[in-house]
Amino acid sequence: MRIATQPEIPIIVADIVPNRSTVHAGRTKQKTVASRGALWLLPTAVVLTLVTLIAACPATPNAIAGLSVRQLVSIEAIVFLSGVMSGLSGFGFSAIGAASLLIIQPILQVPLFQALSTGNQLLSAEQLRKDMPTSLKDLWAGPGPCMLGGAAGVPIGIWLLSHLPASRLMLVFGTLLTIYAVYSVFKPSSFKLRGFSGPASGATVGFLGGVIGGFTAFPGAAVVVWTGLRGLPKERHRAIVQPYIILSQIYSLVLVATLHPDYLTHQFWLLMAISAPAVVPGTLTGLVIYRRMSDVNFKRVSYMLLGIAGASLLAKACGPFIRSLF
Repeated sequence: MRIATQPEIPIIVADIVPNRSTVHAGRTKQKTVASRGALWLLPTAVVLTLVTLIAACPATPNAIAGLSVRQLVSIEAIVFLSGVMSGLSGFGFSAIGAASLLIIQPILQVPLFQALSTGNQLLSAEQLRKDMPTSLKDLWAGPGPCMLGGAAGVPIGIWLLSHLPASRLMLVFGTLLTIYAVYSVFKPSSFKLRGFSGPASGATVGFLGGVIGGFTAFPGAAVVVWTGLRGLPKERHRAIVQPYIILSQIYSLVLVATLHPDYLTHQFWLLMAISAPAVVPGTLTGLVIYRRMSDVNFKRVSYMLLGIAGASLLAKACGPFIRSLF
């Protein structure tokens, strides 16, 4: 008698044996997450180290250049972080540098950071020279109109610097920084400006930036908002903003030296010599992060630092009023 046998049922193991591409993708994702974590760990460690170093410094007044050692180290740290910010984003050196207004007066701080910002921009532009304009045609299609407008606006800004009280300057600058940081955080990512990309628009924005830069050393604010609203890629953004900032800062310094040579005192040159060495490592650190950081994290860091600088200035400017309430 023949015994009936059950037919063999094939076993599908595709779901049991992992696909090699899936495993590779998972490992790649893990490495990416780890590298991002390390990228965030570095700036956090640097900031904590700077804060610890500042706290350990003596606060004896009039040590060097009329400032205490703690104040000098604080300015060095601010310059370093300013270099990181500008190397990372192509702008914002003087925005972070605005924190130094908590230590020194605007008529000293503004030309100091105009000079330091110029060195910072030249260094980062050289490192990214492939993204910069290479012909007159490229210059006119990019930062050219902004530069022309800025040349007309800077003298007005210099006049404001010499006529507005220090507390009012801090209030105006702090408000501008805070508004810009809040705008940047909450601006819809899909929103883009249409029809305002011509030379006339560039010249108008450049004029506004020149006015702001003349009394804050932060001429890039208006141009950064303009390029951001147009949705330009970050390489194109830097090709417009950085040449504009370089020309604006040099032009502002020439006007300050011509119209107000008393601003460039012995203290200015001494602080310039002490602070300049911090620009190079800060800028190079920012450039390294720029090449590795995603656009999302890049924006988060930039806006956070701008918001902190703006809030610090507002607190300083409004301090007497706030104390009078209690």
